[in-house]
Amino acid sequence: MSAKNVTLASKAVCAREGMTKGLKITLVAAGVLAAASYASGITPTYVANAPAMGTGLAAMLACSARYVSGIEPEQNKQDLITYSPVLEPIEIIYDDAAMRVEADFLGIHTTAAQHREGLGCALEIGDTSPLDAAKIPNDAKPPKALWPLGGMVEAPIVSVQEKLEEILMEDNAAGLQTRALLAVKGGRIVGEVYAEGFDASSKLIGWSMSKSFNAIMLGNMEMRGVIDPAKKPLFEAWEDDERADISVDDMLHMASGLDLSEVYAPGTAVTNMLFTAHSSTEVGLSVGMANRPGTRYDYSSGTSNLLSRLVFDAAGGTIDKSLKNLHEYFVRPMGLTDFVLETDPSGLFLGSSFMMASARDWARMGQLMLNKGELNGHRIVSEGWVVRALTPNHTENKKAYGYQFWLNRGDKTPRWPDLPTDAYAALGSREQVTMSIPSKDMVIVRLGWAMDGTYPVSKNFAEIIAVAR
Repeated sequence: MSAKNVTLASKAVCAREGMTKGLKITLVAAGVLAAASYASGITPTYVANAPAMGTGLAAMLACSARYVSGIEPEQNKQDLITYSPVLEPIEIIYDDAAMRVEADFLGIHTTAAQHREGLGCALEIGDTSPLDAAKIPNDAKPPKALWPLGGMVEAPIVSVQEKLEEILMEDNAAGLQTRALLAVKGGRIVGEVYAEGFDASSKLIGWSMSKSFNAIMLGNMEMRGVIDPAKKPLFEAWEDDERADISVDDMLHMASGLDLSEVYAPGTAVTNMLFTAHSSTEVGLSVGMANRPGTRYDYSSGTSNLLSRLVFDAAGGTIDKSLKNLHEYFVRPMGLTDFVLETDPSGLFLGSSFMMASARDWARMGQLMLNKGELNGHRIVSEGWVVRALTPNHTENKKAYGYQFWLNRGDKTPRWPDLPTDAYAALGSREQVTMSIPSKDMVIVRLGWAMDGTYPVSKNFAEIIAVAR
């Protein structure tokens, strides 16, 4: 199945990204959609946008999984169809020689995605020639040193290693598809396990964990004086209306007030942004307001990609300058070795969703936060920024959310009842977790493909903490 032009029939493709539960996209064959009544809830907008959305999703995810993560087509098919309760035919064609994927919906609509070394995959929508011309910075090989500076690890703590192996076995026997599980204590890796087909270098999608890294990039630019968090309006397009009052703090807290809710259906802002648009920020820059800035938490990948646009513009506004900023201030000092941050077709990092990294590199992000902004002798963000990032927000409806990090405190009940109240995490769809627990001096990473809400994070991580003495 790995030869050129491998063809898969996947009977469904839809997407849901972010932490909103229960939102699944149904992609139904064109004839069925056309005949559906309004009473069924299917509208002409849905019908018109479903083929492009579905093929965009299929092409992007299949390309990233195949050519960045090294996952075989059969597994990609299984992963993709978990996003839809109604299965319809999308044909996925892999060209391994060109590292290109095409997704075709009944001959009605076809979308392609192309892999480029150092950039990962991007959809082929509009003019993508600037991606072909992008200059990827050369990074020195990591030193022969212990993690997180280098790639060496000491012997694990036996009790932790055995617990991780036990959890991995139990998870996968239960169909939870854990692919990587890693624990850090006292600044060193004390145990790590991988499912068959994956290892310490496997770059796995973080989904919304990407938002947390994106926030760190913004914090770094604030520390360097490149971005002024007090500046308003944030974008020229907002200067003459109520959007001029939106602050960086509002956006980091998912409280921008913009009409960018996380509704995953064909034709909505979030699916257009990720799977059908040339630029992931076109929609976000043009929408109006739903609430007054800073008043209500409303989870939004569109907001996160607007933050990516701020980073892109502050770095110089070109793909090459954006890449230089990424590698000079994050990849090299953090020691990221198995990592890629993918872009939209225009070359803007998809900071909402498409950071691909190994468990060890995700753990570097968690350790950076645990170290209050330092890693490998480099100050990445200020200690004050970390404090703000991990402080409950002031919205009226959900306070246990910091600067794109989920907190175990702030609301009436903890998110993870078995874990210390100071725990916080980057979280992503399909139960991606990078958690830091300051009171235990620990970082725990879980990567895999469990259905959202099904993975026992609180219980399993409490068991890992209990044996890490």
